[in-house]
Amino acid sequence: MDGGDGASSGGSRFRLYDQLELQEFQDKYVIKSIESPNQGFSIGRRDGNVEPLTGDDACSLSPSKVSTIYGVVGSIRLVAGTYVLVITSRKEVGTFLGFPIFKVMSMTFLSCNEALKFSTSQEKKDEAYFRTLLRTVESAPGLYYSYEADITLNLQRRYKLAEGWMNKPIWKQADPRFVWNRNLLEDLIESKLDGFIIPILQGNILKFLIPNSLNLKSSHVTITLLSRRCTRRLGTRMWRRGANLEGDTANFIETEQLLELEGFRSSLLQIRGSIPLLWEQIVDLSYKPRLRIINHEQTSNVVERHFHDLLQRYGEIVAVDLTDKHGDEGELSAAYAAEMQKLRDVRYVSFDFHHYNGNANFDHLNVLYDQISEDFEKQGYFLVDMEGNIQEEQKGVIRNNCIDCLDRTNVTQSFLAEKSLNIQLQRIGVLTSSEGISMFPEEYGKFRTLWAEQGDEISLEYAGTNALKGDLVRYGKQTVAGLIKDGMSAISRYYLNNFHDGVRQDAMDLISGHYTVSRNSPSPFQLNGFESLSYLPVASALIVGGLTLTSFTLQNVGRSAQQFMSSSHLWFANAIRQTRIAATAEAYTCSSWPMHHGEGCLVGLLGLIEDFKGAISPETSEKRDQVASKA
Repeated sequence: MDGGDGASSGGSRFRLYDQLELQEFQDKYVIKSIESPNQGFSIGRRDGNVEPLTGDDACSLSPSKVSTIYGVVGSIRLVAGTYVLVITSRKEVGTFLGFPIFKVMSMTFLSCNEALKFSTSQEKKDEAYFRTLLRTVESAPGLYYSYEADITLNLQRRYKLAEGWMNKPIWKQADPRFVWNRNLLEDLIESKLDGFIIPILQGNILKFLIPNSLNLKSSHVTITLLSRRCTRRLGTRMWRRGANLEGDTANFIETEQLLELEGFRSSLLQIRGSIPLLWEQIVDLSYKPRLRIINHEQTSNVVERHFHDLLQRYGEIVAVDLTDKHGDEGELSAAYAAEMQKLRDVRYVSFDFHHYNGNANFDHLNVLYDQISEDFEKQGYFLVDMEGNIQEEQKGVIRNNCIDCLDRTNVTQSFLAEKSLNIQLQRIGVLTSSEGISMFPEEYGKFRTLWAEQGDEISLEYAGTNALKGDLVRYGKQTVAGLIKDGMSAISRYYLNNFHDGVRQDAMDLISGHYTVSRNSPSPFQLNGFESLSYLPVASALIVGGLTLTSFTLQNVGRSAQQFMSSSHLWFANAIRQTRIAATAEAYTCSSWPMHHGEGCLVGLLGLIEDFKGAISPETSEKRDQVASKA
């Protein structure tokens, strides 16, 4: 290992310190590399100041506690203290181009807030609320990193980097769009502690091996899915919609499907993101809040900025819009289509997923493929041979969206990924031109499961539940068990959107820098009715009770579906009615969270029940929209 900037593994490639010792003293924390104990830094417990260790830092006192940590995620300054986030447990989940990848399993904040004792009572209250947000951050899902490789860059970009790029500190190699903790790294960067600066990716990394049953002579096929979530408009399902004025969209994710065998490496990129208009969907206790398009003079510029950025990064873009063409979705889709007509360099394709596919199967996605196959196959994929020579380049991407960019998008992306995988395997010679992976049931099942699990992880990060329509990805059709699971997920999303995600959004805005704590400004919690949320515990308890009793009926789902639905509707509808009574008595809407104000009124919740019915006994999406609009 070499000196202060980082460890070296095999030549000059940069590598981070992977195991650290945390020493706790009365006045400071000391963090050292276990392998190179002379490398480390201290953090003052009074002011949070970071100081690199020097040869004069030997301390005669013994630390009160010593523990092992696996990385420093960064630090954040609040009203009266600084808090340092560290990784306390990890799990190796595979490799990326041969380098180990770890998933963050647990994190904790170290408190450097001795100055809090000198703060005013209001400052202490504010600090206490901000610390509840930090506890939410500690359990953030889907965080991954590597000590030896930058996982924010896709395969094609890596192969096109200038010589010597990989010798830089890993945080300097990274694509800042996909660095979840970028805002937390400032103190470490300023102190030039490159060997301790870990770029964290939010998304997912999943892989599986296909044994040599696909006409392979001596090798396995490895397929990896790597999804990278953009942090520019980070948020939760109902609290982050559409685009900002810079053209950054909510739930923007780059998904890469990597194929490795016999020295060959290939990849397919797809992207997803919310419709890049200015629009919102304010939570108001209704199951399906109305979509509202914000008519702004900058709308056309926002759309242009968004796609200009994509064209610069990915090449040709085909924008596939999977939303319904009626109701609120239809109005939003029509506005999107009108703006896309102004762009000459981007092809826009409108495909009403529910109209063609319903809830039954995705065979009708071939109708979509017929419309885009020429562009999709022309865009191609990236391929390098065993000598590292580039054989194929991907010249563009498909950009998918539905309303949430979750369920319909997952199904469509998995469908296109299968098409490309067949082309790649045929190109390399593993399959003949008449073969496809679907002809190998065991391997095909694993491939579909990989995509279904990827959809679940992405959905958990944005919506708080597994993806809906997962059976369409796993089996190509919907099952009764899958319908019931989707119904329960729909109910869970409703609860999370109304009673939980506002706080999650506050936490995301805090750590991503979209909200900055100012130590000399008035409290942000004094004027927004924060303390008038007394009905929420009652409402939450009633909803949870209804959910519990609804879930209990699942144990008896062996009875007829009608009996199941009657029982579950009764319990959940009762919870809804009681919640509305409690909320009306309080005369307060839960859309006004401490840092996220929203105007709304208490409206009917029975649209949720109708949607749950639709999950068990599928109706047309037109009828569901009529029910929601009447509620």
